[in-house]
Amino acid sequence: MLGQWAQNMHLETPIFTRPLAVLLRCLLPCLLLTNPQAVSAEEPAASHAIAMHGAPALPPDFKSLPYANPNAPQGGTLTLGVQGTFDSLNQYIVQGGWTSARGMRERQFGSNIYESLLKRSYAEAFTLYAHLAESVKMPETRDWIEFKLNPKATFSDGSPVTVEDVAFSFDIIRDKGRPPYRNWYAKIIRKEYPAEGTIRLVLENGDNRELPLLLSLAPIFSKDNTDAENFDKSTLTPPVGSGPYVFAEIDPGKRVVYKKNPDYWAKDLPTAAGFSNFDEIRIDYYRDETSLQEAFKKGLIDILPFGDPVRWTTGFDFAAAKEGKVTKKAIPKGIPAHAQGIAFNIRQPVFEDVNVRRALRMLFDFEWVNENIYYGLYKRTAGYWDNSELSSVGVPASERERALLADFPDAVTPEVLEGTWKPAQADGSGRDRKVLRAALTEFKKAGYALNGKQLVGPNGEQLQFEILTKNEDEEKLALAYTRTLKLVGIDVSVRTVDPAQFEDRRIKREFDMVFNTWYASLSPGAEQYGRWSSAAADAEGSFNIVGAKDPAIDAMIDAVVGARSKEDFVASVRALERVLISGAYAVPLYNVPDFWVAHWDTVQAPDQQSLYGDEFITWWSAQDTQN
Repeated sequence: MLGQWAQNMHLETPIFTRPLAVLLRCLLPCLLLTNPQAVSAEEPAASHAIAMHGAPALPPDFKSLPYANPNAPQGGTLTLGVQGTFDSLNQYIVQGGWTSARGMRERQFGSNIYESLLKRSYAEAFTLYAHLAESVKMPETRDWIEFKLNPKATFSDGSPVTVEDVAFSFDIIRDKGRPPYRNWYAKIIRKEYPAEGTIRLVLENGDNRELPLLLSLAPIFSKDNTDAENFDKSTLTPPVGSGPYVFAEIDPGKRVVYKKNPDYWAKDLPTAAGFSNFDEIRIDYYRDETSLQEAFKKGLIDILPFGDPVRWTTGFDFAAAKEGKVTKKAIPKGIPAHAQGIAFNIRQPVFEDVNVRRALRMLFDFEWVNENIYYGLYKRTAGYWDNSELSSVGVPASERERALLADFPDAVTPEVLEGTWKPAQADGSGRDRKVLRAALTEFKKAGYALNGKQLVGPNGEQLQFEILTKNEDEEKLALAYTRTLKLVGIDVSVRTVDPAQFEDRRIKREFDMVFNTWYASLSPGAEQYGRWSSAAADAEGSFNIVGAKDPAIDAMIDAVVGARSKEDFVASVRALERVLISGAYAVPLYNVPDFWVAHWDTVQAPDQQSLYGDEFITWWSAQDTQN
């Protein structure tokens, strides 16, 4: 009885004074011996890193992450540009979460304000190294994870990062954050404090094998400097974080400027070596893509990613580029291709029938678009993990996959299961009759038929809907798609709105079809719940854009996050992709094999890039810098 009581007591109850708590912790092993069944399994050793699958690539004494230059010159200013706007400094809530300032915490522009207990290496599939925490423990069961804080860790105001700050951070997002974060953090059933500066997060079980790693990446807030009562309200009050920069200027919708904190606590850590090399990072906002491109040509922006082959091919006919002051850089991708598509909002009655969605998917004439608009530089997207071993396209389902799908016999079409499905291939004429006839056959399954020049449904009304776009590039592509749709009698319109209105309508699900990108990695996991699960379909602010509600999807995501071996992981991801492809939730578009980036000679990149390519926080100034 006494041993069981000791085992269940977490010593965080206010009635225990510090001396008593210390005494009880010392006596705990003896108390547990009175109940042999209460003795836990062997305690895992503290480590400098953890990995989703396999072992971390870097040893405990590593000097820097592989794609960072620890000897990079320091100083200067990095100016970046984005198309859009911002009206919030809190990216973790529903209100303003989609329109928060760039650069507070992200891979591409840097974790300049917020940091996490462990830091991800983008040279590996999913491995995390000690950062705010100096060490981590995680058992094979993965039903808890423990962090020992780095005693040097401080916030930008000089106050120490404590376990109280860590606990507060998980609690505030659990209670007032947006999905998927609040869903992840709600899985913590209790917190324990085994030693000074140490916090253990206990989970209800270890079924979600990825969850401990996701918790390790949670943003850590300063409890004393965070307005807990109004946390869920959009704000422009500069937050206090532990990152290498502080806010120097905030001009809502126009500009945000970060200034390096000379007292940054982690500047000598290997996880920070070669990062945050600039004294100042400036991010300017532009209303449209054309203005952004023109600003780059004028030298107002140092580095600019490109996604449009037209601009990439024809956009460098200006003096600085001809003189060699501007360089084009194609960085090979080390990750699966991001899945770009035009998403269906299946909450709308017009898209409820999967046969309608499959027919509409067929009518995107990629061959014509690629040749006539994009100089033939794109490759057709088929699934959600193209160009990787996780892709199911062109591969028959394995026995492991078939076992996972056995309880859902109608979830995957035969051609997808056998690996023979691929996106419809047109002849590039823009009006391939073979594809048009095949699409009409699919429409017929849903009760649609041509009546004169109109495609009419079971209710006697013409099929009609709207495609929502936010910039001229999306509008151009939508109009090209529309021309094919009208050939089979569909009444479709294209509406372009400013970025703020676009995000508002997307959050409120006030659209029929919308352009979307499903970012891919070598280690998909719990984020798939936020993108595809039934629970996320109606959750405000979730990433389940399409409104998918399918038990087969839910089960496959469970299998992905619960996989214990590499073989089971690959099989479960492929099975999930087969269900998604069969459900036709989007019109698949295209991808390129490289990351396209152009930059002025004012900045320089490290020799090695991450698997994700464009991580500008590892670049440095080529001017006015000092070693």
